[in-house]
Amino acid sequence: MKHFKAPWCISLIVVSALVTILCVGITISAQPWAARHGNEWLAWLPLALVFGCAPFTIRGYTITPDTILVHRLFWATRLPRAGLQSARVDPQAMRWSIRTCGNGGLFSATGFYWNKSLGSYRAYVMNPRRAVVLKFERRTVVVSPDAPEEFVRELGGTVP
Repeated sequence: MKHFKAPWCISLIVVSALVTILCVGITISAQPWAARHGNEWLAWLPLALVFGCAPFTIRGYTITPDTILVHRLFWATRLPRAGLQSARVDPQAMRWSIRTCGNGGLFSATGFYWNKSLGSYRAYVMNPRRAVVLKFERRTVVVSPDAPEEFVRELGGTVP
């Protein structure tokens, strides 16, 4: 088993910090309004967004003989290695991508994306510049380990 960290990129840090501060500020300032209108729960919605996205943060990746584990805050997502056809480093993999469903920058870039070069793919990314594209028989996955070249070598892929 080999473990890789998932370092945050600067834009992810900035977006996550600013959105969190904004949501806390809105929650605090909306309390009086919500109390006057009898809808106290509404004031907590912005903070619920922060607490709803935070658990999906990617902490790292582990390569085992039969699985790639994507470590979140409280659980790990399993990507079976069966059917893995190729692994390659591609810092431009997520460029010009359209998020079709998921989170595009609050604590992670996770979910379903599409772009012209990859087609539809699943992202478990903290830093797009460290992107590794995993091609399976029926799907494509993008991850961002701290050492992309070593990650690909561990999987038996080719490094440019």
